[in-house]
Amino acid sequence: MRDVLYQYDGTFDGFLCCIHDSYLYKEIPVGFSSDGDFLSLYEVRIVPTQAAHSQRVYRGLAARSNKAAKAVYRGFLTCMEDKELRLYAFVRKVFREGDRFMRNLSDPVFYPLHKALRHMSGELEKLRGFVRFSDYNGVLGAVIEPENQVLPMLRRHFCGRYSNEAFFIFDRTHREILLYARGISRIQPLERLDLAAPDAEEVQYRRLWKAFFETVTIRERENPRCQNTFLPKRYRGVMTEFLPLDGGGVSAEPSWPQLRP
Repeated sequence: MRDVLYQYDGTFDGFLCCIHDSYLYKEIPVGFSSDGDFLSLYEVRIVPTQAAHSQRVYRGLAARSNKAAKAVYRGFLTCMEDKELRLYAFVRKVFREGDRFMRNLSDPVFYPLHKALRHMSGELEKLRGFVRFSDYNGVLGAVIEPENQVLPMLRRHFCGRYSNEAFFIFDRTHREILLYARGISRIQPLERLDLAAPDAEEVQYRRLWKAFFETVTIRERENPRCQNTFLPKRYRGVMTEFLPLDGGGVSAEPSWPQLRP
C-alpha cells in the first residue's frame, strides 16, 4: 500500500470527506494537512469538500453510534495532538466494532480522544464564567484565547443568555468570531479584530468592576496556589479585572459585520 497524505480545507466537513475518500480509494493516509503551502515527502491527495460525501460519512457513523459521532465532532474542535490521525483511527474502529470499546478508558484508540474531550469540557466550564464583555457603541464584545476551538460549543450558552443583546466573541487563538444580533448568530473566520478605545462610561464600569474585585479580596486569606487552580493565569490576559482601564492598548474602530435574516 502506497503512502499518501491527504490535503483538505481544515473544516469538519472536509475531514469527513477525507474519511470518505480513504474508503473509496482503499487507502490509509499517513497524515492530514490543511496548509495549502507545504512540502511533503509523500504523495499528496487533494480532497475537495463535498456535502454529499461528508453527510454520508456522518450518517453512517451515527448509525453505528450516535455517541461516537458526537465524540468525533467535539474531538475535531479540540487541541489534541495529531488530531486527524487519532480521529481517523477512532472512526475506523467504530465502523469495525461499534462503540463498545468506548467503555474501556485504557483503549489506546479511545483514551487520547477521551482525554482531549475532558480537557475541552474543563475549558468550556471556565470560559462560561470567565468571558468578560465590554460595550462598543451599543454592541457587547469579548476576546478569548482558548486552547480548543470552543466557539461552536459556547454559541448556544451565550446566545441564550444574551438573547436581547447584540454581541460578538472573538477567538484570537483560532482567528474566528461569533456574531449575534436579533436572534441570528453565525461563526466566521476573522484574522484580526481591532477594537476602539473604551469611552468614558465603559472606563467607569471597568473601574467599578476592578474596585469590586479588590474589595471582596480578603488579604489575610489570599492563597495564590488555590487561585491559580480555579483561575489559571492563561485566562487573565483578557479579563477586565486584570487589565489596565484603557483596555491594554487596543485601537481603531471595530468592523462590525451586519447580521441579516
